[in-house]
This record gives sequence, structure tokens and C-alpha cells, in this order.
Amino acid sequence: MIELTEGQELTLTAADGTPLTKVQMALGWDHSPTAGFIGSGAAPIDLDASAVQFAGGQFFDLAFFNHLATRDGSVVHLGDNTTGKGEGDDEAITVDLSRVYPKVETILFLVSSYQGHSLEFIHNAYCRLVGEDGAELARFTLTLGVRETGLVMAKLFRDGPHWKLGAIGSGIALKTPTDSLEALLPFV
Repeated sequence: MIELTEGQELTLTAADGTPLTKVQMALGWDHSPTAGFIGSGAAPIDLDASAVQFAGGQFFDLAFFNHLATRDGSVVHLGDNTTGKGEGDDEAITVDLSRVYPKVETILFLVSSYQGHSLEFIHNAYCRLVGEDGAELARFTLTLGVRETGLVMAKLFRDGPHWKLGAIGSGIALKTPTDSLEALLPFV
């Protein structure tokens, strides 16, 4: 397993050098016990994982809590966690790289606050890439609070015949991935 830092990239191949065909991006977070209004206690914060596909620098398709799979079925959101409570992964998205439409060049992975909370109230946020065998290939941990309501965590992108993972970790002002597709273009 590799701990990625912002800007770092990893080629998605097995130990023997063969390209991976299926991966899962798992996201996890905890909310601050002081999140919300003063004295209101620990109201849960609903974060959502999303995967947005781009082809030719343009939006192509997406998978998120309200649209669980891309049209080609290559990217599938495995369900919405509205609280972030519990140990381990809170939401996961599977990607069958062999089924991704050939024109798709980039898949962005986002986390956003559906209710519009600043991500400053979120702690221990991470995304991790898991291979077909369940082994964790890479992890990107968010170490600083983010004032925006969303975060572009990482991206999968084509590099010739292979796919790579790139760690991003940049805050963005959106509550759902469709709020501002144009705001996502600089990360493609």
C-alpha cells in the first residue's frame, strides 16, 4: 500500500505488471462532535461520494447517490451513508476499467456535503483504492480542514494503455456533482 500525497500518481498494475481491470474507490470520514449550531450537539453530516466521467474534456456521465451507475455500468455507487458513523469505509464506488467507454479519459472522485456544511467539520477523511483481491493499493488522507463544501479527492485517468490514480485533495464549492460541472474541468 502506498500513502499518496497531493499531486502524486500511481500506475494501476498488479504486482506482476499486468493492468488492473477492476478497482474500488472507498471513502471514509468522521464528523466533528461540535459540528452544527452552537449547543446543538453532534448532528450527523451527510457526505456523498461521487464519480464523474469526462471524455474529450467534457462531462460524459456520473455515478452518485441519486444516479447509482453510469450508463455503461462500468462505474457503480454502492449506496448512500448519510451519517459517516461507524468504523471503516462509509461509501464505495466500483470501477470496471475494462468496461469504461473508450472515449472516457478521466474519472474524478468527489466528496461533497449534501446539506452544504463546510468540510472543516470533517475529520479523518480518506479515499483508498482497493484492487480486485481486496488489497489496498493506495490511500490518500486529507490532513487539513477544508472550508469548501466539496473536495476533489482523486482521479483515475488514462495514460496510453494503462490507467493511473492521481491524488488531488482540493476543496471545491458544491453540494452535488451536478452543481457546477464547469468547476470540475480544471481537475480533468
